[in-house]
Amino acid sequence: GDEDELAAEETAVLRRTPRKPRPTSHKVLRGLLIAGKWVLAVVLVLAILAGGGIGYLTLTEYTPAYAEAAQYGAFNTDKKLTSSSLRILTFNTGYAGLDADADFFMDGGSGVNPDSVETVERNMSGIERILADSDADILLLQEVDTDAARTFGKNQWLQYEHELGDYESRFALNYSCSYVPYPLKDPIGKIHSGIATYSRYDLAALRQDDPDDLTKRTRVSATRYSLPCPFSWPTRVANLKRCLLVTRIPLDGKTKELVVVNLHLEAYDDGEGKRAQTEQLMELLTREYAKGNYVIAGGDFNQSFPDSTEEYPIRDGEKWEPGVLEELPADWQYAYDTATPTCRLLNQPYSPASSETQYYVIDGYIVSPNVRIDTVKTLDEGFEYSDHNPVMLEITLMDE
Repeated sequence: GDEDELAAEETAVLRRTPRKPRPTSHKVLRGLLIAGKWVLAVVLVLAILAGGGIGYLTLTEYTPAYAEAAQYGAFNTDKKLTSSSLRILTFNTGYAGLDADADFFMDGGSGVNPDSVETVERNMSGIERILADSDADILLLQEVDTDAARTFGKNQWLQYEHELGDYESRFALNYSCSYVPYPLKDPIGKIHSGIATYSRYDLAALRQDDPDDLTKRTRVSATRYSLPCPFSWPTRVANLKRCLLVTRIPLDGKTKELVVVNLHLEAYDDGEGKRAQTEQLMELLTREYAKGNYVIAGGDFNQSFPDSTEEYPIRDGEKWEPGVLEELPADWQYAYDTATPTCRLLNQPYSPASSETQYYVIDGYIVSPNVRIDTVKTLDEGFEYSDHNPVMLEITLMDE
């Protein structure tokens, strides 16, 4: 009995003995360890998600062949080219999302995608009016969406063809990605976009199989030719895959063809990409001319035409600065107009009076020696529906 009472008293004393307080440093260390575990867990989750995202984009990356058949539109014409005079319009439409109110994060602005479907529809209607009013025989359009989150899934290529009415068209993808993950706070999302050529004349040109027999000719489609990509993995997987869209128009009663090249060269590279793409372009042009064809290349070169920077000097090269086009082979010509700029920097909404407004002349043409330039004029649309103005070229095909 006495031993049991003594043991109970000792147990009670032990229970009442207070613990010694732990040092503050120990509490802080323990808190940091717990926080560290949570941070590590979050980082691991993000790494897994990012790795999985990059892996998915890598597996689904758009990897076109060097040469592929271009996509056909919904309308066909049998109209043949009988005139030696032509009107050609090139227009970077800015996917109907880069109007006068727009800025863009890659150019020093903050905008990413258009604010609403109504904005896109308004700009598309304005672009359709410009195309119809131009009365051009051939239209070369760049930045034309067919299924993109930024333009609410609208197929601009076929919509423009439908509104034009009597033009057939060809289309080549140059940007196809299931999800563009940047900028991180407001990702661009899904994009399917490219360049489109429209013609009043039959674009399913005829290839001469036997030079001595005009009846032995084979119909060929327009062709998409891949251009060198200056970006490496992983940047490459969600980036543009630039190309040339080459269409051929047979000349009635002649073995020659009119070869028309639609282009949109690299924009956000270090300059090497533009030069490599321009070199490949010139190789194709000179090769076609050597066959006896008439050759015209038009579009957005993302390079300044000769002497145009004297008219529109670069104000701040830190934002975006185009390359400079090099001298052409003998008797080849650039066709461009410096009276009106063809492009504006998207560092801010359009403000003609602002000292921060930067202009460029980067849209125009290259023509072969057997093509006479009659007129070339930049149409001043005030950048109302796109960050580019269209450029009209009138030419005559010359007999050599």
